[in-house]
Amino acid sequence: MTDAAFGRRPYNGRMNSTSLQHDTSGADDQISLAVAARFIDGLAARDFGVVVSALDDDVVFRALLPDRVLDVGGSNAVPSTLDAWFGRAEQWELVEAVVGEVGGRIHLHWRLRLTNPDVGPGTFLVEQQLYADAGADGRLCNVALLCTGYRPER
Repeated sequence: MTDAAFGRRPYNGRMNSTSLQHDTSGADDQISLAVAARFIDGLAARDFGVVVSALDDDVVFRALLPDRVLDVGGSNAVPSTLDAWFGRAEQWELVEAVVGEVGGRIHLHWRLRLTNPDVGPGTFLVEQQLYADAGADGRLCNVALLCTGYRPER
């Protein structure tokens, strides 16, 4: 069975509402997936302002990180979190991304290839999975993220 059968689309440059051919019939689902794609576009461009614009103002953002659990509330707290994770990265490449849904929840998956002198020499991969609900306006709320941390590329 293909990813398309599960309502997932690989990222291949830029996601927008016309590139999302999702297997649901509701307009709300399409709007939410377009917002999710905007989140991925922001990551690809390393524009955390665009990423945050895809989040509900009152978002609850929880992350399971290799060394701790993070729990922040409100979209105003997210930019400093993203900056702490990725702000010092030098090279930046989104190498893989998927936008879809699982049981009515938005699912995002992405893998970054980057360098960061604060972490160490060489190139690293960071993979993250995100599940979220869509708020009334389609922006992401109740976000749960799982992160591999910086892993040396082999």
